[in-house]
Amino acid sequence: MAPLIALIAGTALARLAGATGSSALDGWHPALRVGLATMFVLTGLAHFAGQRRADLIAMVPPRLPHPALLVTLTGVLELAGAVGLLIPATARLAAAGLGLLMLAMFPANVSAARRRLPLGGRPVTALGPRTVLQIVFVATAAAISFGP
Repeated sequence: MAPLIALIAGTALARLAGATGSSALDGWHPALRVGLATMFVLTGLAHFAGQRRADLIAMVPPRLPHPALLVTLTGVLELAGAVGLLIPATARLAAAGLGLLMLAMFPANVSAARRRLPLGGRPVTALGPRTVLQIVFVATAAAISFGP
């Protein structure tokens, strides 16, 4: 739920900044870029520290090799994508790349839900709500990539 809150709050705050005079954020498209970047900074940083990193490593499907390396790599890609979203010249490409990355990582969500992994001391979110959230995130990336 934290990534959704970051997406919504980041977008709303950026849109508010645009409405009150920041010309770089004047419009929904730039605000969505900031919101999605905020979300990916939050999720990207989770790949590198503490219990959340251990949870992400546990989510990697058992058939994939080197789960810690995969988590590190996806974290780096998420952070790089967040930066790319904030640069108008690279925002569309970054959004497309992040959308593809989310699709590539979705099997880890399926694996975690099917194995009922406890994440952060709480039961894993069921597959249905995880899928809906993923659709929202991928749709946001698509809106940025194909938007005005």
